[in-house]
Amino acid sequence: MKAEADIPARAQAEGWQAVSYVPSRKDEWDTFVRTARNATFLHLRGYMDYHVQRFRDASLMLYRGGRLRALLPANMDGTCCHSHAGLTYGGLLMSPGLTYREAEAALREALRTWRGMGADMLVYRAVPAIYHRQPAEEDLYALWRMGARLSARGLSSVVRLNGKAPVFRTLRCRQAKRAQTAGVQITEDEDFAAFWPVLEENLMNAHGVRPVHSLDEICLLHARFPQNIRLFRACLEGDTVAGCVVYETDTVAHVQYISASAEGRRLGALDLLFTRLIQSRYLAKPWFDFGLCTEQGGRLLNEGLLFQKEGFGARAVAYDTYELKLDSMI
Repeated sequence: MKAEADIPARAQAEGWQAVSYVPSRKDEWDTFVRTARNATFLHLRGYMDYHVQRFRDASLMLYRGGRLRALLPANMDGTCCHSHAGLTYGGLLMSPGLTYREAEAALREALRTWRGMGADMLVYRAVPAIYHRQPAEEDLYALWRMGARLSARGLSSVVRLNGKAPVFRTLRCRQAKRAQTAGVQITEDEDFAAFWPVLEENLMNAHGVRPVHSLDEICLLHARFPQNIRLFRACLEGDTVAGCVVYETDTVAHVQYISASAEGRRLGALDLLFTRLIQSRYLAKPWFDFGLCTEQGGRLLNEGLLFQKEGFGARAVAYDTYELKLDSMI
């Protein structure tokens, strides 16, 4: 047990150094993200920094022996450090060769650094396993050893593909056929301005909120990442009746936004759209992620939405958030 207790001291003795991210290190940061085993394009600075004015950045670059071995996207809000409040997931981004002992030592060095910046709490959004290029859950075990607690768990609906289409429920097939018979056409283009009013109206009517991204922001991000951010629309006689924005990573096609007009819902336009995406457009992807069916940290489950997504063969994957009090860290 003594060896385990000595890990914080060894982190420094073994040459670990946490360096705060600054814009001059952007190329080094982005190069690492492209090879890390659990990073996605959301961790590139061009994505993270589109709303940099909203967050006090506290991201760290973790070196050992002069070599960059890990990154930690983060921001500070008062005395609470988030990894990362502006992203769906943050977490310790690890090089392919990083061992468990190294990952824990790197994480402890990061925590020590944040404590020195005045933080007393860490809120940690782990990267879900379906986004990993290689297994990368060393951080979850390390956090558990340090006394972190699970504070939120979202339920996302995910379809396993890898070239094999799932069996859809009869209702989903019937609705897709209805849309096709009515003349609904599916298109992939860049006309976000045609889809955004449909999305905004639905979100406002259903939840009293606006999309996380404004139209200008999503257009900016698409311009920066045209291969990763895709728009699909279901159109009837030239009008957008439904659509979705898909975030593509190496392993996942993740639906970031979904919406349909009243006419689109009546015709089953989303059923036709998702039939095409799952059975054709993204069939070769390992995973198709419909996104969360939960609110309030996972305590509120939208069972109607879950039923719809399960009709396409989707099953549950957890999106987890952990909290760790830094002053009681073991």
